[in-house]
Amino acid sequence: MPRTGARTRPVTVSALDSLDFALDRTSPVPLYYQLAQQLETAIEHGSLAPGNLLGNEIDLSVRLGLSRPTVRQAIQSLVDKGLLVRRRGVGTQVVHSQVKRPLELSSLYDDLESAGQGPTTRVLRHERVPAATDVAAALGLPEGGEVAVLERLRFTHGQPVAFLCNYLPAALLELDDTRLESTGLYRMMRSAGITLHSARQTVGARSATAEEAARLDEKEGAALLTMQRTAYDDAGRPVEYGTHIYRASRYAFDFQLLVRP
Repeated sequence: MPRTGARTRPVTVSALDSLDFALDRTSPVPLYYQLAQQLETAIEHGSLAPGNLLGNEIDLSVRLGLSRPTVRQAIQSLVDKGLLVRRRGVGTQVVHSQVKRPLELSSLYDDLESAGQGPTTRVLRHERVPAATDVAAALGLPEGGEVAVLERLRFTHGQPVAFLCNYLPAALLELDDTRLESTGLYRMMRSAGITLHSARQTVGARSATAEEAARLDEKEGAALLTMQRTAYDDAGRPVEYGTHIYRASRYAFDFQLLVRP
């Protein structure tokens, strides 16, 4: 029985307590890098969510049988990537994960959902307008023809990650704001019997304007990734033209490159 007035060490609960780490001490890959990669994977898959605390480096080093400098180096590498932050009086905390999206014909909503990122959507604009020159050309419509325009903010774990602007032929399908906020546009198109077949896409980068920065919770001038895409159905008709911007701090395109035979 503890003595009256004796000090007891406070028990801290770490989000790492439920994770298993597999470190190969015979591998030429440095142990700090192995640990950092496994922590990053846990963040990407949502096992470590924004706001989770990692506990202190001493406890983690004892648990894994690693030196404290090794653990510190692993954590610092993720701090440098913006995935973790050290807060005085709080400890090391998960900030967010960077979305790594495969470069294929899929919707951002579906990719985020399959990655366990908990996507949500806010519809900012949904109306029918005359098609501007670039939109009409992309969709194969006469200039001034009617198109549906959608502007949406896409969130993961409550934080904005992308601003999406899409144009569709007005008669293509009925769009409902409630469904647009609970699912992806491509999923709605598939439900309407539209079979997506291919797309032409351009990826770029630029700095955020003041308006874009405010929308995406970034600083003015922050790096943004841009994407323009025209999607076609199985009959070769253009069915969607999109111009999207993504927070480079939270989003990346993932390429697989093959050598031509």
